Amino acid sequence: MPSKSLRFIQGGIETTKGTEADATWLWRGTGVFDDQLTLESPSEDIGYYVNLDRTYIPKTLGQMSFDSTPATFQQLPYILAAGVENVVSGTQDGENGSDYIYQYDFPVTSASTIKSYTLEGGNSTQEYQMLYSFVRSFKLTGAPGEALKMESVWNGRQIATGTKTSAVAVPTVEEVLFSKGKLYIDAVTGTIGTTQVSSAFYGMDFSVDTGWFPLFTADGNIYFTADNYNRDTLKVNLGLTFQFTSDAVSQLANWRAETPQQIRILFEGSAFTTAGTTYSYHSVILDLAGYWDRFEPIGEADGNDIIKGNFRVAYNSSADVSFGSITVVNQLSALT
Repeated sequence: MPSKSLRFIQGGIETTKGTEADATWLWRGTGVFDDQLTLESPSEDIGYYVNLDRTYIPKTLGQMSFDSTPATFQQLPYILAAGVENVVSGTQDGENGSDYIYQYDFPVTSASTIKSYTLEGGNSTQEYQMLYSFVRSFKLTGAPGEALKMESVWNGRQIATGTKTSAVAVPTVEEVLFSKGKLYIDAVTGTIGTTQVSSAFYGMDFSVDTGWFPLFTADGNIYFTADNYNRDTLKVNLGLTFQFTSDAVSQLANWRAETPQQIRILFEGSAFTTAGTTYSYHSVILDLAGYWDRFEPIGEADGNDIIKGNFRVAYNSSADVSFGSITVVNQLSALT
């Protein structure tokens, strides 16, 4: 019997969307394919008491759910490139820095483009693959004493059998630690990242419905024709949990006064081999503008009062980041 330990997930960047690419990266986590093809059996009045085995498939669709796993500075960009913006090459940080900057901006006045992948998965018994794969939704969650966690849901044209790309190297990764994060909250007319909320940042739940969806048209195939963007389905929310300190009281007041804010969450890791002009450490940075749309009643954790608020990311022309962006800084010059 095949061993679960021989399961795998790997992928490769498609040069042309929907054209198979060999895998070049191995995912350091778990996940599973979900074949979502549509199987129809039409109703008939043809003189039988039982159903007949007449079926047809009008549409195929594949899904891959990447399970919650520790976020890493090296692999988080794969999710962002396939769901937020097509950035697969880093910008070197200064002339001599060994670090590279990957900045993913959410669309504001026009849709961005995203990268597609061929995903491979399965085990030693059978390889399956999904072409034209992109991200429908993803989450980043964190709690004290743990790694920041990432998860994502991908769609692709269909689940099909194939041949596993062999000898894909296991990448070296570094986990993003939640307790090394810092939270900054400033007025939209101020400078983002100025005012740190100290000794109160207790948890986060950042969720994104990317707005990208599979577009089905009559085009000679039963799989989707293209990825398409719908502004009405883009939803970016940041749930924050505070120790109930004066900082929490200030944010409750901003909620009641309908005062927009801008938030920066900075996670830093190990030092770079050679510091760049802007960054010295592996970094993940969330820069968000918006407003508080609700707070829950005061709760309790570890013997302390806590309060949870939901920050709705929304456009504000006065903010340093008018809507939102996610920046990852690592020592990879490009995503393979």
